[in-house]
Amino acid sequence: MRSMTKVHGRESELVAIAGDQRGEMPAMRVLFVTIPWRTHFQFCVPMAWALRTAGHEVHVASGPDLTDVIVQSGLTAVPVGSEEHFLEKAHQAQTEASEATWGGIHHPIDLGENREEMFPLSYLKSLCATSTEVAKAVNDSMIDDLVAYCRWWKPDLVVWEWLSHAGAVAAAAVGAAHARMPIGIEVEARMRRHFLKLLAQQEPADREDPMAEWLGAWGEKHGFEFREELVTGQFTIDQVPDSMRLKANVPQVSVRHVPYNGRAVAPDWIRPEPPAPRVLATFGMSMWDMSSSQPVSSYQMVSIEQLQDWLDSMADLEMELVMTLPGRIQEKLKHVPQNTRLVDFVPLHLVIPSCAAVIHHGGLPAFCSSLAHGVPQLMVSRMAPDASVRGARLEEAQAGGWIPPERMTGKRIRNHLAKLVQDPSYRAGAERLRQEVLAQPSPNEVVPELERLTEELRSR
Repeated sequence: MRSMTKVHGRESELVAIAGDQRGEMPAMRVLFVTIPWRTHFQFCVPMAWALRTAGHEVHVASGPDLTDVIVQSGLTAVPVGSEEHFLEKAHQAQTEASEATWGGIHHPIDLGENREEMFPLSYLKSLCATSTEVAKAVNDSMIDDLVAYCRWWKPDLVVWEWLSHAGAVAAAAVGAAHARMPIGIEVEARMRRHFLKLLAQQEPADREDPMAEWLGAWGEKHGFEFREELVTGQFTIDQVPDSMRLKANVPQVSVRHVPYNGRAVAPDWIRPEPPAPRVLATFGMSMWDMSSSQPVSSYQMVSIEQLQDWLDSMADLEMELVMTLPGRIQEKLKHVPQNTRLVDFVPLHLVIPSCAAVIHHGGLPAFCSSLAHGVPQLMVSRMAPDASVRGARLEEAQAGGWIPPERMTGKRIRNHLAKLVQDPSYRAGAERLRQEVLAQPSPNEVVPELERLTEELRSR
């Protein structure tokens, strides 16, 4: 670890001197990098603050769209890249890649599939080409700005959430250690391992790897060669409970998920004991318009018709259903049952502890918060690439269930929900997972391990 000098600023000098007097390592500079997507950033905040309160300097780089959200968390924002909306870029790239690789035909992709024979090399090449085009769309505009910032600020460690390969490129350009923060179970890494194994069996002329070519081109521009760690990270910081985690080729730092949902105000209705078992239904950012130029349903994981079917099917159940929906979606519902409370937003960490069950679309904030509070949960979408793996593990632990989108009906949700609320074995299964979460080290407790790995990687 390099010693602190005046170029680091007065604050770092003082922290470094104090650390030296205590016989501890000097303060690090840590840069978090995330695509401009609020929930992905919020997943990283507790770890960022743990490093900050341990005396390290922490900055967060993302697209300009996210600057206000970062600042509201109390962290220092570094705007990089274009102001074009992330989801619009990703959607356009995915559509164009699908046209090029599959002729525009939609192929359901279940990255939770574990049978290698189900994925021939031709299919994996198409999958890699599509994912690379999406990665380009959400990272390319950030990379030059990010490299320039890192050359000025000189971070010791770069932590990048799983889609933000720009962080790995910038770290390699300046010789910083770098860690990847998966947002879920590492099914993409398992799929890539299978792809690389098949690729190695081909003749050299047939070993096309779009991801390696893309990242290698950025390396050529900024002075380094492609290494697989640009895809995987030199190590990962993983918030998924150990029993749900997949094998990895890089070191894994296990850390407890600490729920953080941004600005939070406790509503009056949340304080009294609910009149009946409370059930939360939440669909994250998927129900909010990303752009006024897109139709309301462009990014929704659940349609208006499905929502109405759900409400009608559960109208006679003895429960208090709290459903988070933006006002423009609420207005499109034909009627709302008496047992349902519609709200624009409620911080998950405030409402989930009072719930008997949670219904969600597969987003990690709702999934991990339910685990952390020992509440049974029902996943009702395939929005995340690891949804089928998480769903299967929930069912194996008898802590919840999963309904794939093609089987999602109001009747099925009603039947699943009745079991989760009425059968005590589901609460017991959720409590077992909660105890597993509590056994993981807190973000503060893993800081020494991050310091050690950073020192080790930078001294290579």
